Amino acid sequence: MSRVCLSPSVASNGESFTVAGALRLAADHGVRGVVTYADPVARLRTLPDGRTAGSPRGHLGVIYQALSATYTGRSTARTIVVLPDGQVLPARSIAKFVAGDRGADGFERRIAALGASPRPAGSDRRAWLRTALEQIGARRQRHPGTHRYALPVGRTRAERSRAVFGMPALPYPKWADARPRT
Repeated sequence: MSRVCLSPSVASNGESFTVAGALRLAADHGVRGVVTYADPVARLRTLPDGRTAGSPRGHLGVIYQALSATYTGRSTARTIVVLPDGQVLPARSIAKFVAGDRGADGFERRIAALGASPRPAGSDRRAWLRTALEQIGARRQRHPGTHRYALPVGRTRAERSRAVFGMPALPYPKWADARPRT
């Protein structure tokens, strides 16, 4: 599951209702389990019209907790590249560009549109990218890993109960600053 995004006008349980509906549809197509992630890192980005969007606090996966998903810990910690507008530059996109794979030209145009000098024909892609990211003010940021949840999928409770996850269930993460002060 990639993104859950609803209008603020949707009722408070709309997220879990929507995810549950998506899981029912997936079950009808033979899917038996879904792994999904919640990014705990606060991240805001600037939209083309100047407005700000994103999460000033990050996410714990409360939607998945409400659905009784199995929490299996965090994904691998890594270093990410954050563009000046707050968007994350996917590691896969960087790898495809460096290798010259399909989509590399679009990636290069995106970086150039942010203010990087054009890449000279035939130049080393990795060296250009390093310089280009510096030129546009991209920054490297250590990411602790996203929260990972597993959801069984099935048309019946019996089908869902047969789902087996290869990782142990862990306690749900909570906000440390949500504890009452004494």
